[in-house]
Amino acid sequence: MSGTSLDAVDVAVVEFAGDGCDLLHYQQFPIPDSLQSALKAVGPHTPIGQMLDLDAGVGALFALCATEAIQACGVDPAKIGVVGSHGQTLLHSPQPATRNSLQVGDANRIAWATRIRTVSDFRRMDMAAGGQGAPLAPAFHAWRFRSPQVTRVIINIGGIANISILPPRSEKAVCGFDTGPGNTLLDQWIQRHQGMHFDHHGEWAASGSPNTELLAALKSETYFGAAPPKSTGRDLFNLGWLEKLAGAVLNALPPADVQATLLELTAGTIASAVETHAHAAVEAFVCGGGAHNKRLMARMADLMTPVKVGSTDDLGIPPDAVEAMMIAWLAWCRVEGVPANLPSVTGAERPVLMGAIYEPLQKPQATSPKEK
Repeated sequence: MSGTSLDAVDVAVVEFAGDGCDLLHYQQFPIPDSLQSALKAVGPHTPIGQMLDLDAGVGALFALCATEAIQACGVDPAKIGVVGSHGQTLLHSPQPATRNSLQVGDANRIAWATRIRTVSDFRRMDMAAGGQGAPLAPAFHAWRFRSPQVTRVIINIGGIANISILPPRSEKAVCGFDTGPGNTLLDQWIQRHQGMHFDHHGEWAASGSPNTELLAALKSETYFGAAPPKSTGRDLFNLGWLEKLAGAVLNALPPADVQATLLELTAGTIASAVETHAHAAVEAFVCGGGAHNKRLMARMADLMTPVKVGSTDDLGIPPDAVEAMMIAWLAWCRVEGVPANLPSVTGAERPVLMGAIYEPLQKPQATSPKEK
Protein backbone atom coordinates (compact mmCIF):
# COMPACT_ATOMS: atom_id res chain seq x y z
CA MET A 1 0.00 0.00 0.00
CA SER A 2 0.94 3.66 -0.20
CA GLY A 3 -0.70 6.19 2.09
CA THR A 4 -1.71 9.81 1.80
CA SER A 5 1.90 10.88 2.35
CA LEU A 6 2.92 9.19 -0.93
CA ASP A 7 6.38 8.58 0.49
CA ALA A 8 6.79 4.91 -0.50
CA VAL A 9 5.09 1.63 -1.31
CA ASP A 10 4.97 -0.50 1.84
CA VAL A 11 4.90 -4.29 1.42
CA ALA A 12 4.52 -6.81 4.24
CA VAL A 13 4.62 -10.59 3.90
CA VAL A 14 2.50 -11.94 6.74
CA GLU A 15 1.67 -15.45 7.92
CA PHE A 16 -1.70 -15.91 9.62
CA ALA A 17 -2.44 -18.82 11.92
CA GLY A 18 -5.41 -19.00 14.26
CA ASP A 19 -5.74 -15.82 16.27
CA GLY A 20 -2.25 -14.52 15.51
CA CYS A 21 0.09 -13.48 12.73
CA ASP A 22 3.82 -13.23 12.10
CA LEU A 23 5.59 -10.59 10.03
CA LEU A 24 7.92 -12.56 7.76
CA HIS A 25 9.23 -9.65 5.73
CA TYR A 26 8.74 -5.92 5.35
CA GLN A 27 10.11 -3.70 2.61
CA GLN A 28 9.66 -0.16 1.33
CA PHE A 29 9.91 0.71 -2.35
CA PRO A 30 10.31 4.24 -3.71
CA ILE A 31 7.59 5.76 -5.86
CA PRO A 32 9.13 7.21 -9.04
CA ASP A 33 9.19 11.00 -8.91
CA SER A 34 7.15 11.34 -12.10
CA LEU A 35 4.38 9.09 -10.78
CA GLN A 36 4.44 10.76 -7.37
CA SER A 37 4.11 14.20 -8.94
CA ALA A 38 1.26 13.06 -11.18
CA LEU A 39 -0.64 11.58 -8.22
CA LYS A 40 -0.20 14.73 -6.14
CA ALA A 41 -1.44 16.87 -9.03
CA VAL A 42 -4.77 15.04 -9.34
CA GLY A 43 -7.76 17.31 -8.77
CA PRO A 44 -11.45 17.63 -9.60
CA HIS A 45 -10.68 18.52 -13.22
CA THR A 46 -8.10 15.80 -13.98
CA PRO A 47 -9.04 14.16 -17.33
CA ILE A 48 -10.45 10.63 -17.08
CA GLY A 49 -7.76 9.36 -19.45
CA GLN A 50 -5.06 10.57 -17.09
CA MET A 51 -6.83 8.87 -14.16
CA LEU A 52 -6.86 5.60 -16.08
CA ASP A 53 -3.15 5.97 -16.84
CA LEU A 54 -2.49 6.44 -13.13
CA ASP A 55 -4.63 3.39 -12.31
CA ALA A 56 -2.52 1.30 -14.67
CA GLY A 57 0.78 2.81 -13.53
CA VAL A 58 0.13 2.31 -9.82
CA GLY A 59 -1.13 -1.22 -10.47
CA ALA A 60 2.02 -2.10 -12.39
CA LEU A 61 4.22 -0.60 -9.66
CA PHE A 62 2.40 -2.47 -6.89
CA ALA A 63 2.66 -5.73 -8.86
CA LEU A 64 6.42 -5.25 -9.20
CA CYS A 65 6.82 -4.41 -5.52
CA ALA A 66 4.81 -7.46 -4.44
CA THR A 67 6.84 -9.74 -6.70
CA GLU A 68 10.17 -8.39 -5.48
CA ALA A 69 9.14 -8.57 -1.80
CA ILE A 70 8.06 -12.19 -2.16
CA GLN A 71 11.37 -13.02 -3.83
CA ALA A 72 13.34 -11.18 -1.12
CA CYS A 73 11.43 -13.04 1.57
CA GLY A 74 12.32 -16.41 0.08
CA VAL A 75 8.78 -17.75 0.29
CA ASP A 76 7.58 -19.96 -2.58
CA PRO A 77 5.05 -17.79 -4.48
CA ALA A 78 2.74 -20.81 -4.75
CA LYS A 79 2.37 -20.71 -0.97
CA ILE A 80 1.14 -17.12 -0.95
CA GLY A 81 -2.64 -17.38 -0.53
CA VAL A 82 -3.61 -13.80 -1.32
CA VAL A 83 -2.20 -10.37 -2.12
CA GLY A 84 -3.99 -7.43 -0.54
CA SER A 85 -3.73 -4.04 -2.23
CA HIS A 86 -5.23 -0.87 -0.82
CA GLY A 87 -4.26 1.21 -3.83
CA GLN A 88 -3.51 4.92 -3.75
CA THR A 89 -6.33 7.14 -2.56
CA LEU A 90 -7.17 10.02 -4.88
CA LEU A 91 -10.52 10.99 -3.36
CA HIS A 92 -12.29 10.22 -0.10
CA SER A 93 -15.70 11.83 0.31
CA PRO A 94 -17.61 10.15 3.14
CA GLN A 95 -20.45 12.67 3.39
CA PRO A 96 -23.90 10.98 3.29
CA ALA A 97 -24.84 12.74 0.05
CA THR A 98 -21.92 11.18 -1.84
CA ARG A 99 -20.15 8.40 0.12
CA ASN A 100 -17.41 7.93 -2.47
CA SER A 101 -13.83 6.78 -2.17
CA LEU A 102 -11.48 6.32 -5.09
CA GLN A 103 -8.22 4.38 -5.01
CA VAL A 104 -6.10 3.73 -8.11
CA GLY A 105 -3.87 0.70 -8.63
CA ASP A 106 -5.49 -1.79 -10.99
CA ALA A 107 -5.77 -5.08 -9.06
CA ASN A 108 -6.24 -6.99 -12.33
CA ARG A 109 -2.65 -6.14 -13.21
CA ILE A 110 -1.42 -7.23 -9.78
CA ALA A 111 -3.24 -10.57 -9.98
CA TRP A 112 -2.02 -11.19 -13.52
CA ALA A 113 1.62 -10.26 -12.86
CA THR A 114 1.91 -12.24 -9.61
CA ARG A 115 -0.47 -15.08 -10.60
CA ILE A 116 -1.85 -14.76 -7.05
CA ARG A 117 -5.41 -14.06 -5.97
CA THR A 118 -5.64 -10.35 -5.18
CA VAL A 119 -8.10 -8.45 -3.00
CA SER A 120 -8.60 -4.70 -3.38
CA ASP A 121 -11.30 -2.00 -3.02
CA PHE A 122 -11.63 -2.32 0.76
CA ARG A 123 -13.68 0.79 1.50
CA ARG A 124 -16.77 0.92 -0.66
CA MET A 125 -18.80 -2.00 0.72
CA ASP A 126 -18.73 -0.32 4.12
CA MET A 127 -19.87 2.89 2.41
CA ALA A 128 -22.65 1.01 0.63
CA ALA A 129 -23.77 -0.15 4.08
CA GLY A 130 -24.02 3.46 5.25
CA GLY A 131 -20.52 3.79 6.69
CA GLN A 132 -17.65 6.16 6.02
CA GLY A 133 -15.34 3.46 4.65
CA ALA A 134 -12.72 4.72 7.07
CA PRO A 135 -10.70 4.44 9.08
CA LEU A 136 -9.88 0.82 8.29
CA ALA A 137 -7.11 0.42 10.85
CA PRO A 138 -9.08 0.14 14.14
CA ALA A 139 -10.44 -3.32 13.28
CA PHE A 140 -6.91 -4.66 12.79
CA HIS A 141 -5.60 -2.75 15.78
CA ALA A 142 -8.29 -4.35 17.95
CA TRP A 143 -7.48 -7.82 16.59
CA ARG A 144 -3.73 -7.46 17.07
CA PHE A 145 -3.12 -4.93 19.87
CA ARG A 146 -6.05 -5.01 22.29
CA SER A 147 -5.08 -5.49 25.94
CA PRO A 148 -7.08 -7.66 28.36
CA GLN A 149 -6.35 -5.29 31.26
CA VAL A 150 -6.17 -1.62 30.22
CA THR A 151 -7.57 0.86 27.72
CA ARG A 152 -5.01 1.31 25.00
CA VAL A 153 -4.85 3.81 22.12
CA ILE A 154 -3.13 3.13 18.80
CA ILE A 155 -2.21 6.35 16.99
CA ASN A 156 -1.54 5.97 13.29
CA ILE A 157 0.24 9.02 11.87
CA GLY A 158 0.50 8.94 8.11
CA GLY A 159 -0.54 11.84 5.93
CA ILE A 160 -3.73 11.86 7.99
CA ALA A 161 -3.73 10.85 11.67
CA ASN A 162 -6.23 8.43 13.15
CA ILE A 163 -6.70 6.85 16.54
CA SER A 164 -8.07 3.49 17.65
CA ILE A 165 -9.43 3.42 21.20
CA LEU A 166 -9.23 -0.15 22.49
CA PRO A 167 -11.01 -0.82 25.79
CA PRO A 168 -10.06 -4.05 27.58
CA ARG A 169 -11.49 -7.15 25.95
CA SER A 170 -15.14 -7.92 26.71
CA GLU A 171 -15.84 -4.29 27.57
CA LYS A 172 -17.45 -1.62 25.36
CA ALA A 173 -16.98 -1.41 21.61
CA VAL A 174 -13.85 -0.16 19.89
CA CYS A 175 -13.92 3.48 18.75
CA GLY A 176 -11.74 5.05 16.09
CA PHE A 177 -11.65 8.03 13.75
CA ASP A 178 -9.41 10.39 11.81
CA THR A 179 -8.25 13.20 14.08
CA GLY A 180 -7.09 15.45 11.23
CA PRO A 181 -3.73 16.16 9.59
CA GLY A 182 -0.83 13.92 10.46
CA ASN A 183 2.22 14.49 8.26
CA THR A 184 0.48 15.88 5.19
CA LEU A 185 0.66 19.62 5.97
CA LEU A 186 4.17 19.26 7.41
CA ASP A 187 5.31 17.47 4.25
CA GLN A 188 3.62 19.89 1.87
CA TRP A 189 5.00 22.96 3.67
CA ILE A 190 8.59 21.75 3.78
CA GLN A 191 8.32 20.66 0.13
CA ARG A 192 7.31 24.20 -0.81
CA HIS A 193 10.01 25.99 1.18
CA GLN A 194 12.89 23.52 1.46
CA GLY A 195 12.36 21.20 -1.50
CA MET A 196 12.37 18.21 0.86
CA HIS A 197 9.80 15.41 1.01
CA PHE A 198 9.57 15.41 4.82
CA ASP A 199 10.93 17.10 7.95
CA HIS A 200 13.62 14.72 9.23
CA HIS A 201 12.93 14.08 12.95
CA GLY A 202 10.97 17.34 12.97
CA GLU A 203 14.23 19.30 13.03
CA TRP A 204 12.96 22.19 10.90
CA ALA A 205 9.84 22.48 13.07
CA ALA A 206 12.02 22.45 16.18
CA SER A 207 14.00 25.41 14.78
CA GLY A 208 10.87 27.56 14.74
CA SER A 209 8.33 28.72 17.31
CA PRO A 210 4.59 27.94 17.19
CA ASN A 211 2.42 30.99 16.54
CA THR A 212 -0.65 31.14 18.78
CA GLU A 213 -2.68 33.29 16.37
CA LEU A 214 -2.08 30.94 13.46
CA LEU A 215 -2.74 27.87 15.62
CA ALA A 216 -6.06 29.31 16.82
CA ALA A 217 -7.11 30.06 13.23
CA LEU A 218 -6.33 26.50 12.11
CA LYS A 219 -8.10 24.93 15.09
CA SER A 220 -11.27 26.79 14.12
CA GLU A 221 -11.80 24.14 11.43
CA THR A 222 -15.18 22.56 12.15
CA TYR A 223 -13.90 19.04 11.46
CA PHE A 224 -11.97 19.00 14.73
CA GLY A 225 -15.11 19.51 16.80
CA ALA A 226 -17.29 17.08 14.85
CA ALA A 227 -18.35 13.92 16.65
CA PRO A 228 -17.27 10.52 15.35
CA PRO A 229 -17.76 8.54 13.22
CA LYS A 230 -15.73 10.77 10.92
CA SER A 231 -12.94 10.52 8.39
CA THR A 232 -11.02 12.94 6.21
CA GLY A 233 -8.14 13.26 3.77
CA ARG A 234 -5.98 15.51 1.62
CA ASP A 235 -9.20 16.69 -0.03
CA LEU A 236 -9.65 18.91 3.04
CA PHE A 237 -6.23 19.27 4.64
CA ASN A 238 -3.92 20.79 2.05
CA LEU A 239 -2.03 24.03 1.51
CA GLY A 240 -5.12 25.65 0.01
CA TRP A 241 -6.92 24.99 3.30
CA LEU A 242 -3.96 26.39 5.23
CA GLU A 243 -3.89 29.58 3.16
CA LYS A 244 -7.66 30.05 3.45
CA LEU A 245 -7.76 29.79 7.25
CA ALA A 246 -4.45 31.51 7.97
CA GLY A 247 -5.06 34.62 5.92
CA ALA A 248 -2.46 37.39 6.08
CA VAL A 249 -0.70 35.97 9.14
CA LEU A 250 0.74 33.15 7.04
CA ASN A 251 2.90 35.46 4.91
CA ALA A 252 4.00 37.48 7.93
CA LEU A 253 5.64 34.49 9.66
CA PRO A 254 9.00 32.85 9.03
CA PRO A 255 8.37 29.50 7.28
CA ALA A 256 10.00 27.61 10.16
CA ASP A 257 7.45 29.12 12.56
CA VAL A 258 4.64 27.93 10.33
CA GLN A 259 6.17 24.44 10.35
CA ALA A 260 6.38 24.54 14.14
CA THR A 261 2.71 25.57 14.27
CA LEU A 262 1.66 22.78 11.92
CA LEU A 263 3.46 20.27 14.13
CA GLU A 264 1.66 21.71 17.14
CA LEU A 265 -1.64 21.35 15.27
CA THR A 266 -1.03 17.65 14.61
CA ALA A 267 0.14 16.93 18.16
CA GLY A 268 -2.59 19.03 19.75
CA THR A 269 -5.52 17.63 17.77
CA ILE A 270 -4.38 14.06 18.47
CA ALA A 271 -3.96 14.79 22.18
CA SER A 272 -7.33 16.53 22.35
CA ALA A 273 -9.05 13.58 20.65
CA VAL A 274 -7.48 11.15 23.13
CA GLU A 275 -8.44 13.31 26.11
CA THR A 276 -12.03 13.72 24.91
CA HIS A 277 -12.79 10.20 23.70
CA ALA A 278 -10.30 7.98 25.55
CA HIS A 279 -10.21 9.47 29.05
CA ALA A 280 -9.60 5.99 30.52
CA ALA A 281 -6.50 5.40 28.36
CA VAL A 282 -3.36 4.34 30.18
CA GLU A 283 -1.00 3.93 27.23
CA ALA A 284 -0.72 4.94 23.59
CA PHE A 285 1.41 3.45 20.83
CA VAL A 286 2.26 5.27 17.61
CA CYS A 287 2.65 3.71 14.17
CA GLY A 288 3.18 5.16 10.71
CA GLY A 289 5.81 7.60 9.54
CA GLY A 290 5.03 10.05 12.32
CA ALA A 291 6.61 7.64 14.81
CA HIS A 292 10.01 8.73 13.42
CA ASN A 293 9.38 12.44 14.00
CA LYS A 294 11.15 12.92 17.32
CA ARG A 295 9.82 16.43 17.83
CA LEU A 296 6.24 15.31 17.19
CA MET A 297 6.59 12.31 19.51
CA ALA A 298 7.97 14.54 22.26
CA ARG A 299 5.13 17.05 21.92
CA MET A 300 2.50 14.31 22.05
CA ALA A 301 4.13 12.83 25.15
CA ASP A 302 4.01 16.27 26.80
CA LEU A 303 0.42 17.01 25.82
CA MET A 304 -0.91 13.55 26.66
CA THR A 305 0.57 13.20 30.17
CA PRO A 306 -0.12 11.02 32.17
CA VAL A 307 -0.83 8.65 29.24
CA LYS A 308 2.38 6.78 28.43
CA VAL A 309 3.36 7.27 24.76
CA GLY A 310 5.54 4.80 22.85
CA SER A 311 5.64 3.16 19.42
CA THR A 312 4.27 -0.17 18.22
CA ASP A 313 7.85 -1.43 18.36
CA ASP A 314 7.02 -1.89 22.05
CA LEU A 315 4.25 -4.29 20.99
CA GLY A 316 6.42 -6.29 18.61
CA ILE A 317 5.61 -4.68 15.25
CA PRO A 318 7.74 -1.98 13.58
CA PRO A 319 5.67 1.22 13.20
CA ASP A 320 6.28 1.39 9.45
CA ALA A 321 4.90 -2.13 8.90
CA VAL A 322 1.58 -1.83 10.72
CA GLU A 323 -0.51 -0.44 7.85
CA ALA A 324 0.81 -2.94 5.31
CA MET A 325 0.08 -5.74 7.77
CA MET A 326 -3.42 -4.34 8.17
CA ILE A 327 -4.02 -4.59 4.42
CA ALA A 328 -2.77 -8.20 4.48
CA TRP A 329 -5.20 -8.89 7.33
CA LEU A 330 -8.11 -7.34 5.44
CA ALA A 331 -7.32 -9.55 2.43
CA TRP A 332 -7.07 -12.61 4.68
CA CYS A 333 -10.42 -11.78 6.26
CA ARG A 334 -12.02 -11.43 2.83
CA VAL A 335 -10.95 -14.84 1.54
CA GLU A 336 -11.86 -16.41 4.89
CA GLY A 337 -15.32 -14.83 4.72
CA VAL A 338 -14.84 -12.75 7.88
CA PRO A 339 -16.40 -9.24 8.09
CA ALA A 340 -13.62 -6.74 8.78
CA ASN A 341 -15.35 -3.42 9.35
CA LEU A 342 -16.39 -2.11 12.73
CA PRO A 343 -19.76 -0.33 12.60
CA SER A 344 -18.85 1.38 15.89
CA VAL A 345 -16.00 3.04 13.97
CA THR A 346 -17.34 3.63 10.47
CA GLY A 347 -21.05 4.07 11.19
CA ALA A 348 -22.08 1.23 8.85
CA GLU A 349 -25.41 -0.49 9.45
CA ARG A 350 -23.74 -3.85 10.09
CA PRO A 351 -20.51 -5.81 9.60
CA VAL A 352 -19.74 -6.57 5.95
CA LEU A 353 -17.16 -8.40 3.85
CA MET A 354 -14.56 -5.89 2.71
CA GLY A 355 -12.89 -6.02 -0.69
CA ALA A 356 -13.31 -7.39 -4.20
CA ILE A 357 -11.49 -10.56 -5.26
CA TYR A 358 -9.47 -10.73 -8.48
CA GLU A 359 -8.57 -14.26 -9.54
CA PRO A 360 -5.54 -14.87 -11.77
CA LEU A 361 -5.61 -17.31 -14.66
CA GLN A 362 -3.37 -19.67 -12.74
CA LYS A 363 -1.34 -19.86 -9.56
CA PRO A 364 2.49 -20.02 -9.65
CA GLN A 365 3.81 -23.54 -9.88
CA ALA A 366 5.18 -24.85 -6.60
CA THR A 367 8.92 -25.36 -6.60
CA SER A 368 9.76 -29.06 -6.38
CA PRO A 369 12.52 -30.20 -4.00
CA LYS A 370 14.74 -31.09 -6.98
CA GLU A 371 14.49 -27.57 -8.34
CA LYS A 372 15.62 -25.88 -5.13
